[in-house]
Amino acid sequence: MAPESLAATVAATSGVLFDFDGPVCDVFAGHPAPGVAREMAAILAQIDATTGGRALETDDPMEVLRLAPRVGEDAVRRIEEALTAAEVSAVKAAGIPVKGAVDSLRAAHGSGRRVAIVSNNSAACVREFLALHDLDRFVHQVIGRSPNRPDLMKPSPFSLEKAARELGVRASTCTLIGDSTTDIEAATRAGSMAIGFANKPGKEASLVAAGARTIITSMDAVAAALLTPPVAR
Repeated sequence: MAPESLAATVAATSGVLFDFDGPVCDVFAGHPAPGVAREMAAILAQIDATTGGRALETDDPMEVLRLAPRVGEDAVRRIEEALTAAEVSAVKAAGIPVKGAVDSLRAAHGSGRRVAIVSNNSAACVREFLALHDLDRFVHQVIGRSPNRPDLMKPSPFSLEKAARELGVRASTCTLIGDSTTDIEAATRAGSMAIGFANKPGKEASLVAAGARTIITSMDAVAAALLTPPVAR
């Protein structure tokens, strides 16, 4: 499907869903993700050396969590608890919101649309950051990852479907703004629209291939689109 205009996508949107890490916050800016991943891998290695060794090969804490079910429920619980604590600590050191994010959240809320954060990060860390920067007033729902269920993280559509239910809108009228192919794939599976946030060079093609309706390179573009009244027909 060829990308359509940002204005057309926004015009069809009644529920604005923001991914968290990327569009709103650079979660591990203060506590780099590779270090957190190593800490998670070390915990996993205490339980199972083989899986722990595989976990050491990634610098993504989420991938360590995805590996934990191979070891068992106790491993999942321990990694989930440790990762949530690391995320809450990280967002306190993450610095200010991503450029354009505050204006986008404010514009989405001010437009009368329903607004949610839909994240693979824990709800606890999202709420911590929103409260820290006085952004919770613009967000109706926070949908973080389901504790101890890494299989329900995006690209699973579970969190988007849950967001639509809790916002009281149809999934088909929701638009997710995300910076990864897993975000876009989750939106597609949920029957929702997706705006690909290409916050690094070279992302555009993969986001479009995953099903993004349109591509932005700055969150300021989302704010501007949400503030622009639809053209009368």
